[in-house]
Amino acid sequence: MDIRSNVTTSSKIKPNEPYDYKKMEQIAHGIRQRVLELTIEKNGCYLSQALSSAEIVSVLYGGLMKLGESQAPFVAPSFGGVPGNSNKDYVTGAAYNGPTGPGYDRLLISPAHYAVVIYAALVESGRLSPDSLKEFNVDGSIVEQIGAEHSPGFELTTGSFGQAISQAGGIAHARKMRNEKGRVFLFMSDGELEEGQTWEGIQAAAHYKLDNLVVYVDVNGQQYDGWTKDVMNIEPINSRIEAFGGTCVTVDGHHIDELVRASQTPTENKPLFVLCYTNSAQGLPELDYRKPNLHFVRFRDHEIEQFKAILEDMKKGVR
Repeated sequence: MDIRSNVTTSSKIKPNEPYDYKKMEQIAHGIRQRVLELTIEKNGCYLSQALSSAEIVSVLYGGLMKLGESQAPFVAPSFGGVPGNSNKDYVTGAAYNGPTGPGYDRLLISPAHYAVVIYAALVESGRLSPDSLKEFNVDGSIVEQIGAEHSPGFELTTGSFGQAISQAGGIAHARKMRNEKGRVFLFMSDGELEEGQTWEGIQAAAHYKLDNLVVYVDVNGQQYDGWTKDVMNIEPINSRIEAFGGTCVTVDGHHIDELVRASQTPTENKPLFVLCYTNSAQGLPELDYRKPNLHFVRFRDHEIEQFKAILEDMKKGVR
């Protein structure tokens, strides 16, 4: 897939703008390294989702969003049960993103299978201990393979895909009514644009003029059964979103400066959608041959030593 197709190239960010691009690049590298390591250790993981979205998530956690200090334990605790009268101290995973006061941004995650990407970003941004990843996909742990509202970085259990945009819109609407300055960021995957509820959510966000809602979409063009264009074509996404009343910007999802600049797009009382066209094997071209069957990556016996060597090179900074 040529990720440069259908991409609007932006000019370079000015050096005096208050973003640490080096830090964002390091977070993206760390996300790929940690998820590759888990894929080897756990004999399978949602690796391609990490490869495609690493820069998007690193930008969000690397300083684009206005987040306060984490309010959650640095070491992920065991699951303490569901909220209720007997469990009033229940803490959602959003506590890892900091307080939710009027001046802070909020981040909602729609595709729950991207959870490992969020955990890795939390580790790389100093909000979660590296050892917490050892609990990934272990019974009784909150570091679940499919993220829920108690999982680090998650405010919602999003259930079926396409639901989070409606919840994000509701939060953004309430924040506008209260004149809160913080924005609501939503991270989505492109397959969710096949869902009818997604389009109802876009329509409602436009109707209520939610210019405090910013949606980053990982458009990697793949889903469980193959290429998205073959399973259920969703293009042209940009003109469809604009027809539903949103402002839409298209960027190369691996260019950090474009991802940052997109968030500054004037929206004129409309929700902002940033379509991030990405490569599901970015940083690991050895996986190119498997496309489009990369939804869940499990290495074959003869590949394990090869990818262990690649991981060591990543740790050394060779690649």
